[in-house]
Amino acid sequence: MQRRIIPDVIDGQQSLCLLPPNATAYAAALLMRERRVGAVMVTVDGPLLGIVTERDLVYRLQAAGLSAQQTSLREIMTPAPETLAPDDLASVALEKMRLGHYRHLPIVDAGRIVGMVSIRDLYECTRQTLELELKSAESLIYGDQYGMASPAPN
Repeated sequence: MQRRIIPDVIDGQQSLCLLPPNATAYAAALLMRERRVGAVMVTVDGPLLGIVTERDLVYRLQAAGLSAQQTSLREIMTPAPETLAPDDLASVALEKMRLGHYRHLPIVDAGRIVGMVSIRDLYECTRQTLELELKSAESLIYGDQYGMASPAPN
């Protein structure tokens, strides 16, 4: 089964985590904690400028000895990150993540940010797909009644 990013992996209705490049790393960390996400997208008036992830906060901020309250996202973001289109396949997203060692990829449609997909989203989609394929195979092999409880004897 070929799963598309929208609507099969994410619904496209998620609340976006967006901050301007002059926002502080501290503001990004607070937003990530509040929304329980691992990345924020950096933008001004629409176009995606960059992404800041938990990993960036550790490697580019903490490990470099920078102050979260004084460091702007512009200083630690990954500029012009790789993106996905809403109709890209989940398998394409997984391959991009594998090759680039990413855990988050922004979803952009005609230059407009429409979402973010995470490795957890893709894991859940893959799990559901495998479960459906297994049930379908069991039905084909054993018949439609496989796995249903048999009636109690009279």
